[in-house]
Amino acid sequence: MHAVLDVPLSAPDVPTRLRAYLDDHAPTTPCLLIDLDVVRANYRAIRAALPEAAVFYAVKANPAPEVVRALVVEGSSFDVASTGEIDLCLAQGATPESLSYGNPIKKAADIAYAYGLGVRRFTFDSEGDLENLAVLAPGSRVSCRFIVDAPQSGTPFGRKFGCDPDMAIRLLARAADLGLSADGACFHVGSQHTDPAAWVSGIAEAARIARALGECGVPTRSLNLGGGFPTGYATPAPPLEVHAAAIRAAVAEHFDTAPELLIEPGRAVVATAGVIRSEVVLVSRKCDTDTHRWVYLDIGRYSGLAETENEYIAYRLLTAHPATPDGPVIIAGPTCDGDDVIYQHTSYSLPLALRAGDHVDILDAGAYTASYSSVSFNGFPPLPTLFVG
Repeated sequence: MHAVLDVPLSAPDVPTRLRAYLDDHAPTTPCLLIDLDVVRANYRAIRAALPEAAVFYAVKANPAPEVVRALVVEGSSFDVASTGEIDLCLAQGATPESLSYGNPIKKAADIAYAYGLGVRRFTFDSEGDLENLAVLAPGSRVSCRFIVDAPQSGTPFGRKFGCDPDMAIRLLARAADLGLSADGACFHVGSQHTDPAAWVSGIAEAARIARALGECGVPTRSLNLGGGFPTGYATPAPPLEVHAAAIRAAVAEHFDTAPELLIEPGRAVVATAGVIRSEVVLVSRKCDTDTHRWVYLDIGRYSGLAETENEYIAYRLLTAHPATPDGPVIIAGPTCDGDDVIYQHTSYSLPLALRAGDHVDILDAGAYTASYSSVSFNGFPPLPTLFVG
């Protein structure tokens, strides 16, 4: 097997245990295969890189019960975005105290449900959500999410989440008046952020918020740094230790007393643990002089590759053919939808020998794939997940 992306890569390969499983079992494609030992190793690496921070795994990255159960055993806490994720985590042995309801957009009934199960940590970014928390989750620990400018994120959040930092000061002071425990500020730099400086500016703003609250008699104790820690796909990403060093230095510079730190990694825990095995459905050209072949896979944007929208994430691909000769391709999914084109602007080359029925393995696909898979668009089933370890 070999790398087939034009971008120079360092001898990529399917992890040994996953390759052995694929070879021995020949599962029906498409499928996602997860090595739980890699999940555990990634979690431990995060703890080692930033031991002063409590880790709340972002369940949305990969909500497979097997993944959650493995992380419960490791001692992880969990960032949950819905009552469904709360139920999932509790069913896999997590305690209510280990859950943080991090979605600032939630129904009043969902707040009451979470509180009734024992969840006592919530995030908000608006007056309306704060009022609901005061009534339906009295005495809970709350953090206010503010907006940061982080344009280099692979998938930026825009302005959907968070509020103006000055508004965060007012809302946290109001939270204390309402009898809630105003933990402090939180922010998220956006998913797949490769610039360590993104956390630095957010930390500086969070420190300003904490000082302003302290001056008006509202002490805070924590800082939630969110997620966004990157994985190397087609382009290598800075190692986690680089981000951790930037975070540690920024906290020391901007806080007189270091707050309790929380992080919410998702991709960094599960991405490298997963490989998608797909199959070529068709190879064609649109005209006799076309320089690019169209390669249609049995997986597309609706069955697990949602993060290829706008080609934000460029996955590494492997086939069993010799590395050369190859040629440029456009890669698309199998559905009857014109938007189900995976890569047409990012430069990919695949072997000229590639034919229908050949396998294409998609590396580092453990995050935001199966969890994005549609129920039955065009009649295609959701992406199944298999596990080793």
